[in-house]
Amino acid sequence: MAAPPLPTASQNLKPTTPRTVHTPSPISLQPSTKKSPSKPSKLFRRFRAVFRSFPIISPSCKIPVSLHGSRMGEGHTHMHIHGGTRMTGTLFGYRKARINLVIQESPRCLPILVLELGIQTGKLLQDMGMGLVRIALECEKRPGDKTKIVDEPIWSLYCNGKKSGYGVRREATEDDLSVMQVLHAVSMGAGVLPNETELPEGDLMYMRAQFERVVGSRDSETYYMMNPDGNNGPELSVFFVRI
Repeated sequence: MAAPPLPTASQNLKPTTPRTVHTPSPISLQPSTKKSPSKPSKLFRRFRAVFRSFPIISPSCKIPVSLHGSRMGEGHTHMHIHGGTRMTGTLFGYRKARINLVIQESPRCLPILVLELGIQTGKLLQDMGMGLVRIALECEKRPGDKTKIVDEPIWSLYCNGKKSGYGVRREATEDDLSVMQVLHAVSMGAGVLPNETELPEGDLMYMRAQFERVVGSRDSETYYMMNPDGNNGPELSVFFVRI
């Protein structure tokens, strides 16, 4: 059988549509003035890989607290935290995936702390809209260990007193930095970042706010989310504790 003739220049050929390649914007965040935490060991990197394969536990993070009232309970009133260091905190993640917490000195600085928490993003942000959420991250105290508490690689995670898996500190990835770059002009707010493709994990949600960092001791440190009006107290508190 004879081969089909090759097309000639006079024939109308359908042009090939060029493939659009998405080029991320360059990262222009500034280095933090604080010393970067040490890189996790190979053991903890391996644990982190296993951690990501665990199913997400959706705790019942609900307590009878109104965000619009000042009283938490009998004889206790929310007060603005004084004497802390003001930081920028960002909660973000895909709706059906684990949420991440990034702490920066300011929105234009590189992260000084990145945590991946064993709580679904959509669930935590929903619970925060219904009441005060307290996250406690606990790790074991080791005699003679001089590691800073926020440099610990792994914590047991509790949400409003209920065990909710683990929290893992990790290095900032290119995706993390891209999100921080997109939000570099945002001081506080919440929303959904535009996504060109549909993913099974859902939309990329975020919430950014000012936190006050309060150091209790070498074995305790707390980040309080501050409301813009400054009257109703924090909606989210994150406690780091070595016990």
